[in-house]
Amino acid sequence: MGRLKIYKDNYTEATAVSNIFIDEYMKDANDAQLKVYLYLIRMMNANLPTSVSDIADKFNHTEKDVLRALKYWEKQKLLSLEFDASKNLIGIHLLDLNKPKDSAGEKPFTPVVTLMAAGSIQSAPEETDGKSLYEKPAYTLDQIREFKSNEETSQLLFIVEQYIGKTLSSSEIKTVFFIQDKLGFSMDLTDYLVQYCVERGKRDFRYIEKVAVNWAQAGVESPEDAEKYAYKYDRIVYSIMNALGKTNAPTKKEVEYINRWTKDFGYEMDVIDVACERTVLSTDKHRFEYADRILSGWHQANVHHKSDIAKADELFRRSRTVPQTKPAASNKFNQFKQNNYDFEALERELLSN
Repeated sequence: MGRLKIYKDNYTEATAVSNIFIDEYMKDANDAQLKVYLYLIRMMNANLPTSVSDIADKFNHTEKDVLRALKYWEKQKLLSLEFDASKNLIGIHLLDLNKPKDSAGEKPFTPVVTLMAAGSIQSAPEETDGKSLYEKPAYTLDQIREFKSNEETSQLLFIVEQYIGKTLSSSEIKTVFFIQDKLGFSMDLTDYLVQYCVERGKRDFRYIEKVAVNWAQAGVESPEDAEKYAYKYDRIVYSIMNALGKTNAPTKKEVEYINRWTKDFGYEMDVIDVACERTVLSTDKHRFEYADRILSGWHQANVHHKSDIAKADELFRRSRTVPQTKPAASNKFNQFKQNNYDFEALERELLSN
């Protein structure tokens, strides 16, 4: 077969992969290792958030698979991993492949970006006098005592304890103090932060602290800012917006639809994906309304899993083909003329509004 000439249009978004990676590293990597490394580059270039659990969900791997892939690339010196004292992964440093090899034939460790495990991809934190601006100080007992004695702070700690479901330890109080003192969060923003994490099943204060640092670096200053930021980077919201062909940030109404599907109906993404696919194939307008009609219908038909959809489709098809029988007897309850609704016409009317 002759050689092929490859063309490309002017893409609005692309991920650049180093030729060094393709020439020297790609051939020896397995499927999971390739996916993880390429996805890290993609997220870094797009400045989008990710985490080990997000990557695992994305490619249907376990978190152990993702960690094994990360350790493989660390061994290959394409990235370095940063762990805290409890051996939890807190950072991933992608290394510059374009640096010349040293005399030992190894590529030097030159971090070009930090991928924070708690949320977004960002450059390494700024430093002052060798210390990170987002590093928690070693607070003294007197400082903590003064912090707890403040009336507003005392009320905040009480609220946090209600969210967490237990009395806060000294270490956890120091984290709340750090969020207020060093990160400059208001009482309302701290309240929203803890509520946000707890709603996602995260009560660990290491996680809460990482999210707080992430928000601080993103310039979040109020609960309204945090809400917009959370919507923008929420994985499920992002996935559904993308499935419906939406590239803008979701509106409040669109988020209400998404919460209805995921929380009220309890649908997983595989069911929502089917509804989104049918919506995109059927209409260019009012896609959230259209998808909501599909999912609401499935909810009423007791569809719980993707495997239930085919059965619901078959029941719907049969209901449209069964001939209407005339009532055997006439009485005051059925003497009026029955209406024959054209549901397709009703749907077109809805979509045209």
